[in-house]
Amino acid sequence: MSYEAYLDEVTTLLTELYDLDDAGAIKLVVAAQDAEFFVPHDANEAMRNLEQAKKDAVTLYQQKQNRVQTQEKQQQRQQQRAKQKK
Repeated sequence: MSYEAYLDEVTTLLTELYDLDDAGAIKLVVAAQDAEFFVPHDANEAMRNLEQAKKDAVTLYQQKQNRVQTQEKQQQRQQQRAKQKK
């Protein structure tokens, strides 16, 4: 499959597996492209298959969840520090 079709497949899987809206799924895929996550896929056509697309969708979603959890923990720590200063 072409590189563009592969990215479309990952985006579609994100919407199907995780009930993300199209805009949210596209945002994840674009951010992954910016971070060069898909560079190996562009260079190696064998990596552009449905099985790999599902693995990549799962990975991207898990990374997003990890970022959200980290941000929440950082906010909690900041709130705790602010309370301690009072």
